[in-house]
Amino acid sequence: MLVKISQLEPDQLTDLQMTELLYENIEDDFENGDLIFVPGSSKAVQYRLPIAVQLYQEGRAGKILFSGGVTWEGSSLPESHLLKEKAIEQGVPKKDVLVEDLSLHTKENVLSSMLVLDRAFDLHNIKRVIVVTTAFHMRRLYLTLKTYMPDWIEFTLCAVNDRTSRIDNWFKTDRGR
Repeated sequence: MLVKISQLEPDQLTDLQMTELLYENIEDDFENGDLIFVPGSSKAVQYRLPIAVQLYQEGRAGKILFSGGVTWEGSSLPESHLLKEKAIEQGVPKKDVLVEDLSLHTKENVLSSMLVLDRAFDLHNIKRVIVVTTAFHMRRLYLTLKTYMPDWIEFTLCAVNDRTSRIDNWFKTDRGR
């Protein structure tokens, strides 16, 4: 029987079942894309940016879109602008960096980014997006992309491991749970 995620009762799931829901089938298919999409977070510069820059330098896509309007403590810039600044410092040409700076959470990252993508590419020209986020966040982001992005767009999922929400330790902290 097929059950929707929204119908699951988290307190009834085992750690193994939750691990499968969060992490199963999230892996890089090594396909190139039209762009690399990176949503912001308080630790995006530390964990997401290095992988995005590496993928760009490998030629996997010619543009990077940083999404996020939150200004985190210790920064004067919204997360997307901080990511852009750091990417340029690491050698990504300014002309290849797009920024969406209105969003405050995952759904808004996707919805607000569509206008940026439409203006930069004409949305109908985008065939594949390489998605970079933490492994823990990837399923939620992927489902949000599949819900709101046009159905002809395919996604390559490049999950990044951070220190506290990896497949082998997410369940050890209250934040992970």
